[in-house]
Amino acid sequence: MGPERLAERSSTPVSAPRVANARGQTDHRNRSRQHSLSESHRSVSPSSHHARWRLLGAATVTLAGGLLLAGTLPADAHVHVEADDPVAGGFSVLTLRVPNESDTAGTVRVAVTLPASHPFLYVATKPVPGWTASAPQQKLPAAVEVEGTTITKAVRTVTWTADGRTRIEPGEYQEFAISVGPLPDSTAADPTTIMLPVVQTYSDGKAVRWDQPTPASGEEPENPAPEFTVAPAAADDHHGTPSSAGASGEPSASASTAGSVGASDGAQGDTVARVLGGLGLVLGAAALAVALLGRRRRGSS
Repeated sequence: MGPERLAERSSTPVSAPRVANARGQTDHRNRSRQHSLSESHRSVSPSSHHARWRLLGAATVTLAGGLLLAGTLPADAHVHVEADDPVAGGFSVLTLRVPNESDTAGTVRVAVTLPASHPFLYVATKPVPGWTASAPQQKLPAAVEVEGTTITKAVRTVTWTADGRTRIEPGEYQEFAISVGPLPDSTAADPTTIMLPVVQTYSDGKAVRWDQPTPASGEEPENPAPEFTVAPAAADDHHGTPSSAGASGEPSASASTAGSVGASDGAQGDTVARVLGGLGLVLGAAALAVALLGRRRRGSS
């Protein structure tokens, strides 16, 4: 083949069908790549939405637990008293429930002050393992007549002191019970309320005084004093005795939360109100979270 023939052959342009075929193959590859990316996106999206829902559910449960805990702790964290069948003229077992509110120290001493206006003729303590109780008689500010007896001395303060390494640790509580009587007179029209101020001492030396009376409005003070209300005696009621109320200082078999009156009733009612309020906040937060997630899903689509 001569030089002229080779030059003519090398200068011949590529035919149009071959160019079109090459472009078609390129377009096909591009469409295949876009389809693969689209399918990949579709396969990932459901799991991504499921992950969002799981995250939302976990956040809602955490929020609910926190709100419920915040609603119940304030009412339960205070020192309060439960009275077993507190009827005028009778004897009753008073149980002090003392929670530890410190995060770093333990409770090592609890002291409760008994009323001076109506001192109890009989006071007995229930033994608590690891604690030593003392209930000395002290001189009254003025002589008082109780059940026809004039007294000048009575037990004014009962103190429990932890032995050795014993203490009420953070997150724990302890109960201290005393049997007292006779209780003062009380009427339905003018019920008698007995306040029992408590001093709670921690291992770091801090002392918390639970001695604030609850105002007539019912609003709980910062450090409310434990208190209970004495029920009026029936006309044919036979007053209890130290033995029927637990002469050894131990609560009788009938002692229960249902026997609590006064401050403990108020604390229970306050707890219910706080829990209901917390539930309302939880439902509102959950509805808001669902609405925000729905808006995000519509925006992404």
